[in-house]
Amino acid sequence: MPGGYFRGGIPVVKVKDIYSGRIDESNLLLAKPSIEEPYKRSRLNQGDVLITIRGTTGRVAIVPQSLVGANITQDTARLRPNNRVRSAFLFHVLQSKKSQQQVALQTIGQAVKGINIRDVKELIIPVPALPEQEAIANALSDADAYIESLEKLIAKRRLIKKGVLQELLTGKRRLPGFSGEWKDVHLKDVCWFQEGPGVRTHQFRTSGVKLLNGTNISLGELNLETTTRFISTYEAFGAYAHFLADAGDIVIASSGITIDRFHEKVAFVRESDLPLCMNTSTIRFKPIRDRLSASYLFQYLMSLEFKAQIGGQATGSAQLNFGPSHVNKVEMSLPDLSEQQEIADMLTDLDLDLRVNEQKLTKARLLKQGMMQELLTGRIRLI
Repeated sequence: MPGGYFRGGIPVVKVKDIYSGRIDESNLLLAKPSIEEPYKRSRLNQGDVLITIRGTTGRVAIVPQSLVGANITQDTARLRPNNRVRSAFLFHVLQSKKSQQQVALQTIGQAVKGINIRDVKELIIPVPALPEQEAIANALSDADAYIESLEKLIAKRRLIKKGVLQELLTGKRRLPGFSGEWKDVHLKDVCWFQEGPGVRTHQFRTSGVKLLNGTNISLGELNLETTTRFISTYEAFGAYAHFLADAGDIVIASSGITIDRFHEKVAFVRESDLPLCMNTSTIRFKPIRDRLSASYLFQYLMSLEFKAQIGGQATGSAQLNFGPSHVNKVEMSLPDLSEQQEIADMLTDLDLDLRVNEQKLTKARLLKQGMMQELLTGRIRLI
């Protein structure tokens, strides 16, 4: 559909509105009825199945009752099932590995990234009898409902953690039994920190001592299992010995990260991670033990307060780039060690709860993939 969009009119679903098997109705374009009228043949009915065919291809969603009468852009195809196939079954089968592979092959074959309606019509899908379609769709929809419930639970728990983190680390909320004054300090006065060296490309090896890069830090943990960057043992324990991490160090990524994901790029170094050499764009922290709890510092480095102070100084627009000179200016209010530890313990419990539910979500997604592979190929029959 060409131009003529405005905030008031017929809802129009675009590619960006379709993701995770759903249509996000919060930011739909709206078209003037006079502009939309020539394209009324593509208006939507409840149960229509949409598939994206331009840009990001292969996203699938079912049209809900709330979007009856809406329209679609030319980057999206509408499929209206006949009496041989159920909408819910078609929705799931189009998300299957086999269907997505067909879409990907057609996309690769085009000069412009996308597929056309003719390609969609040529997709080959399994079509069992209607009762079996319904049984398969019900089983997969139940899996989707469980996954969605976990996603909502995790989102809610993250908001709770964010709020509690903000209240406890600023002293707005005090835990029972604590009432002493907090002291304003510079982070540099209660913690030692060091930026990684600039190990050059010609120094990279395929074995030796692992190099820490920002990409190894994700969701509060270090992931070094698949790292491909090493430095020789000779250099690591020689010229770079001063940059070898210790178990208990806290490391953060200091370059190439967005402000909204900054809190995910903080992690503890474990004994199993060693030996490990720092690299550029990473910083490690060692708190002064009689002044600052390590677990409290870990939580502080994920806080909005630390993010705001770094974000206000760091260079880069969409992505942060900062170093020790920025960390030197960070100020914080600190309770005594016992209160620090109580706060950290409470926040750590929230983190553990989040991690448990994230693991459940990962397993649920894998289980659904396995179910699709078995049910949509006929390897397992429900009827």
